Amino acid sequence: MTDFVFLHGGGQGGWVWDETIAALQAQAGEGTHRLLALDAPGCGAKRGRDTSAITFEEITAELVGDIEAAGLGDVVLVGHSQAGAHMPAMAELRLALFRQLIFVTCTAPDPGLTVVQMTGERVHKERHPFHDSTLPVRERYRAMFCNDMAPLEADAFLDRLGEDQWPPVCYSHSDWRYDHLAELPVSYVLCLEDAILPLAWQEYFARAVHARSTPRIDAGHQVMNTRPHALAEVLLCEALGEAA
Repeated sequence: MTDFVFLHGGGQGGWVWDETIAALQAQAGEGTHRLLALDAPGCGAKRGRDTSAITFEEITAELVGDIEAAGLGDVVLVGHSQAGAHMPAMAELRLALFRQLIFVTCTAPDPGLTVVQMTGERVHKERHPFHDSTLPVRERYRAMFCNDMAPLEADAFLDRLGEDQWPPVCYSHSDWRYDHLAELPVSYVLCLEDAILPLAWQEYFARAVHARSTPRIDAGHQVMNTRPHALAEVLLCEALGEAA
């Protein structure tokens, strides 16, 4: 039995992993692995909390504490998008808790830059829906998150996007450390049609987090929603060395 723990990105909660968790259960068999989707403070089941004063270190400790409270160990930690800014800190806090880290089209900001600076000033420096003020916010998000979704699927996703908010400190923190990740097996799942993180930037971030493996899926940013079975197969192969 393998313990898989999932961490969501910005504007989302643990709910975003539902399709992939179902796909893992279908492929591996119900009860074969223990599966836990985390919620960051202010997200998912923790929505509505006052997170204005919480520190980055407190967020890290809470997420690690949630894993330990669930009785999990030797964990395969899977994170998406903004989760890439928090997974290294979780591993640094409790290295022995984690067997492996799998980043799924994640950001890994350069030391000294915030998530906002890394995204807005480097990744999206040139013209991009992120900056296109001529588009309503919902249509910007449709172009960024939903480019491989059917219209009704996109509308359903956009109706939920933004209900969850990571704490404010997550957008001012800039002290990133990655060297310790060289001690762990690290994979980075590249999404070939991602309209938020272009492939070249995904490869850049994969190098930053010392990824030893970079499997590819032909999908947009929300691969866990649009290609859950493909992602589940990759996760099983990366974590177990087996074909799903």
